[in-house]
Amino acid sequence: MVRLEEVEDEAFVDKPASTKDDALLMDDDADYTDTDSEISDDEPVDDDDYDESLYDRITALKDIVPPQARARLSSVANTAYNAASSTVSYGGKGLWVICTSVLLLGLPYALAFQDEQMVQEEERQRQLMTEGASGMMSAGGEGQGQGQAKAAL
Repeated sequence: MVRLEEVEDEAFVDKPASTKDDALLMDDDADYTDTDSEISDDEPVDDDDYDESLYDRITALKDIVPPQARARLSSVANTAYNAASSTVSYGGKGLWVICTSVLLLGLPYALAFQDEQMVQEEERQRQLMTEGASGMMSAGGEGQGQGQAKAAL
């Protein structure tokens, strides 16, 4: 069995001496001898020194969001992704079916309809030509009859 024991820091155990106005005395820098490190430089920190991408910054923020909220966000994102991908997949398949149906059924129908229209137009033209020819024949016969009648008068 593991036994934990709390070790208190000397700075917190010893109460600092106070002045007559109950103000705390200034800390001595001699108490902190091990604070020299690479992190604490005297140079100002430039934001340009970091080569972080937006993705790196967002992934660094994941510890701020509680695990339950992350699970809910992940679930919502997965649901939205699955819905969008299935919609695109079924939509593409539906468009394929519609396009191939139009090509296989609609194109031959359109060609047959155009041929039928051409045949009807030719029949109409022939009918007009026969009516015109018979009209000219009858008009020519009537003109000769009237001409003879005028001459007899």
